[in-house]
Amino acid sequence: MKRRSQLTIVHRSLEVQAADAIRKEILSGILPPGSRLLEIELSERLNLSRGTIRSALQQLTYEGLVEQFPYRGCAVSGLSSRDAWELYTLRNALEGLAAKLLAESITPTKTKILNTKLQQLVKAAKLGKWQQLANTDFALHKTIIELSEHQRLQQQYKIVEQQIRLYIVSCNAIHPDLNEIRLQHESLVDAICSGNAEVAEQIAQEHNGDGQALIAHLKALEQKND
Repeated sequence: MKRRSQLTIVHRSLEVQAADAIRKEILSGILPPGSRLLEIELSERLNLSRGTIRSALQQLTYEGLVEQFPYRGCAVSGLSSRDAWELYTLRNALEGLAAKLLAESITPTKTKILNTKLQQLVKAAKLGKWQQLANTDFALHKTIIELSEHQRLQQQYKIVEQQIRLYIVSCNAIHPDLNEIRLQHESLVDAICSGNAEVAEQIAQEHNGDGQALIAHLKALEQKND
């Protein structure tokens, strides 16, 4: 009879914690696009080894939040108009499908989970807390992806989810109407919970319409800097 190997509980590694800390500063705007990310400075500030910081930056590069330049180190990624267009069209496909699938498979339990996430967003909007709004906005959409129970859809979303978070922050920054953001999400959740798959898919895609404004805004900036 084979002996079972002893299970080991692995706590979150220092590399993961470092990546979490740097990611939070990027998504909150503390480290804006273009900011240099120096291993020595980050190592001293986070009280971690340069090797740990290097591993964290590699993870953030994979996520699309950091760019690495040969012989020049790393910098925080910014969204170009092309980046925004790609994320806009990809969100339409992924989140539209997820909303449709969830509406088709909605249950009382899923409805309760979804409404809990919605109320967190509504609270953030009413308080005027932009960072909290961005976080709850993303959390609601990720919950829709997860509740769709489509594993491959979830896997594809996970690859770009940090870039989508950056995209949401950027969209909200040029769309200051907190009440409109709240109403958009309330309409989406209402369509899903009512089981209207076609309408849910349409609203999910139309809700992403702020992306068009972001694309136009970034194009204007690029033309100005040419």
